[in-house]
Amino acid sequence: MNNLDLDRYDLKILAALQHDARISNQELAERIGLSPSPCSRRVKALEESGLIRRQVALLDPAKLSLKLTAFVMIGMDRHTPERFAGFEKVISQCPEVLDCCLVTGMDADYHLRVVVPDMEHYQQLLLGTLTRIEGVSSVRSSFVLNQIIASTELPLKHLGLN
Repeated sequence: MNNLDLDRYDLKILAALQHDARISNQELAERIGLSPSPCSRRVKALEESGLIRRQVALLDPAKLSLKLTAFVMIGMDRHTPERFAGFEKVISQCPEVLDCCLVTGMDADYHLRVVVPDMEHYQQLLLGTLTRIEGVSSVRSSFVLNQIIASTELPLKHLGLN
């Protein structure tokens, strides 16, 4: 299944599951206008195709005492596959790093989103891990004061969902 195979039912399923993955198959079927069996088959096909990678629970960081979010720009000393692979291997082992993107058009090579309990924990991550990764030449941090939008839902309008 690829994007060309998606019809309005598939798009409605994707939109509904992005909003609430705990919805029952019965409720999902009613919401999109199908009977439960075809709805279930479509969800299974979307999962098997990889369009639905997994279903997760979204936790409240503040209630877990994770009150500091930082965006961290990492500069590398050399732009070689080996340097990048080494950095990515280490950073993928850091549970505080929620997102790591190789970027272009900035004065950085990587852009990270980090969530920690407080500034002390951030300092430990910074000095104990980030600055010790071979090839890291610069680290610049910005701290979130207030999160205006927090969404995990991908836009689907371009695929024809009304």
